[in-house]
Amino acid sequence: MVIFDEDKQNKKIDELRKKEEEDLAQTLSGKYGVPYLDLTVTPINIDALRIVSEIEAREGQLAVFNEVNKIVSVGVLSPNNPKTQEIIKHIADKGYKTDVFMVSHASLNKVWERYKDLSYSFETKSGALDISNEQITDFLSKVHTIADVQKLISEVLQMKKSYRISRILEIILAGSIALNASDIHLEPEEEYVRLRYRLDGMLTEILEFDRDTFRLLLSRIKLVSNLKINMNGAQDGRFSIKINESEIEIRTSMLPGSYGESVVLRVLNPNAISVPLEDLGIHPRLLKVILHEMNKPNGMILNTGPTGSGKTTTLYAFLRKIHTPEVKIITIENPIEYHLPGIVQTQTDDKKDYTFSEGLRSALRQDPDVIMVGEIRDAETAEIAINSALTGHLVFSTLHTNNAAGTFPRLIDLGVNPKILSSAINLAMAQRLVRKVCTFCKKQIPLEGRDKQVIDRIIESIVDKTYVEELDLNHTWKGDGCEKCNFSGYKGRLGVYEAITMTESIEKIVKENPSEREIRKASADQNLLDLKQDGVVKILQGITTLEELERIVDVESE
Repeated sequence: MVIFDEDKQNKKIDELRKKEEEDLAQTLSGKYGVPYLDLTVTPINIDALRIVSEIEAREGQLAVFNEVNKIVSVGVLSPNNPKTQEIIKHIADKGYKTDVFMVSHASLNKVWERYKDLSYSFETKSGALDISNEQITDFLSKVHTIADVQKLISEVLQMKKSYRISRILEIILAGSIALNASDIHLEPEEEYVRLRYRLDGMLTEILEFDRDTFRLLLSRIKLVSNLKINMNGAQDGRFSIKINESEIEIRTSMLPGSYGESVVLRVLNPNAISVPLEDLGIHPRLLKVILHEMNKPNGMILNTGPTGSGKTTTLYAFLRKIHTPEVKIITIENPIEYHLPGIVQTQTDDKKDYTFSEGLRSALRQDPDVIMVGEIRDAETAEIAINSALTGHLVFSTLHTNNAAGTFPRLIDLGVNPKILSSAINLAMAQRLVRKVCTFCKKQIPLEGRDKQVIDRIIESIVDKTYVEELDLNHTWKGDGCEKCNFSGYKGRLGVYEAITMTESIEKIVKENPSEREIRKASADQNLLDLKQDGVVKILQGITTLEELERIVDVESE
């Protein structure tokens, strides 16, 4: 009895078809004068696939399968296909030489299938983590909410281990960029690891995943950050990712904890910091004062506030506003968060004893018109910066104090002579960041109860009532929560500001080593809003909420 094995027969037919197809490709190779190759048995260089996207490869009926020393190996179905020729020319335009081979459909499909193995990133020779433009652009188009990020990361966690670890870091990074997160937190617990993003200044939980994946992910992060892989201790590193023409720097911080190393990745996205001066949220009256002080040829403008209050973004906006070909600007920063064309930027390095004070000394030898010092944190830097402001330079810097009035006592504490402060300082500012009410789900609500009492009291403290005369004092706004704002009711952030200019009354009192309260009292006649008052004006304009203002300033204090 003869038993017919259908599966075996079909397999035999497939093998015959494949042989026929390979024979045809071999015959055509002789006709076209192009060498034949069977890619189903040829090793494929995965990184070479990046030279041509999968879409282009399929449209052009070709496959790039190797690249050595700028020589690219390309398999084609027909060398006379116009689309194939166009893509080969495009490869040559990128500076590559091409070796063309005649291949079969089966060979092309074998290479095209390998695109799914292609990680979103690869390490360049410079140590940068380079994200493929096509992949990241496609990924960013899919991510609009936290739920989208959760779904994509969950899908990757289900993949084979080799694929999962090669992709998960890149998806976490790309998700943070898509959602404009400033930081990524990976926090190991006893049974799991928590992933959180800092969105609009608030930590937001994304998802939890297993500790085995985290161990492998930790090694990957250490590898790209140039950190010691076997060290379980505090370490700091950095790497960068490139998306299109923009380079985003990632600062890595490792800290040993009870259940393993806690990781924080700071995302320094140039797009997040390049905000025009007019869009920062500065009240038009204060903006007029700032522009007047910025146009002076010398003196110092100091911006104060806690870490993460947006001081550096404001100073960058100042620099872009005054930058012209006739002005020489030098910055001393740590880190350089945004590269400004036409401006000399230098970064401090404590390991090499290149401090802010040393950088400032060196900058003064470069004949600058404007100097930006990232932070005044010691007596030496304060003294050099003040002297620079007195000797024909316009100086921008930041200081850690709670408010604008605290600037003067703080500088005196650092050893600056009170008698020269009045000649050096043009303007002392303070700022905070508040979340903005989501414009997609905002609704008007009546102002009543305790909220009305607080806001009325602060309005009463505003001497010049023209600040609020056109505002509705009986209603405020809140966000209901929607997909656009990840159901928080807030989307984006804006500055709340106060400032004190150097008037005769301030000049007189500074020489007497004053307290913050005395300086605030002396500045009352300047008719500028303080942080609380500026915040309340923004609340009544429907930009933010009292809840947000209370999070960043003490509204109950006098």
